[in-house]
Amino acid sequence: MVLGAEGERRIPFEDLHRLPGDRPEADTTLAPSDLVTAVELPMGPEVERSTYTKVRDRASYAFALVSVAATLRLEDDRVDRVRIAWGGVAHKPWRARRAEEALTGGPLDEQAVRAAVDEELAAATTDDETAFKVAMVRNTTTMTLLGLAGEAAR
Repeated sequence: MVLGAEGERRIPFEDLHRLPGDRPEADTTLAPSDLVTAVELPMGPEVERSTYTKVRDRASYAFALVSVAATLRLEDDRVDRVRIAWGGVAHKPWRARRAEEALTGGPLDEQAVRAAVDEELAAATTDDETAFKVAMVRNTTTMTLLGLAGEAAR
């Protein structure tokens, strides 16, 4: 929820952040007088488990080098529903829809997660200062989803 000059309104999370384009100083779609008053996270029966993993430099408490937010529902040892979002790897939070699609319907194991992440990142571009994040997001996503699967099996 956002409170602004025109009153209260909802902004879908995917519409909150923006790419730099011709206004690199504007990270969000918020107006200068807007105030975020609430963040709503829908948690219906289709979400069995969820978690957030933040990987950071030991000297930093503020910013993640990589973060993974995920939800997972398994049905008969197959992925029934998975949602993955990454932070710290792009100018705005990255919803890993291709990876979600690649994992849905199949078994959840290390090989499947790594392949799904690689498929998602196939078109990603890096430079000398960010290339390490590809392996970091692959490993963090794998650890996070396998951890959720382990919780679901208990």
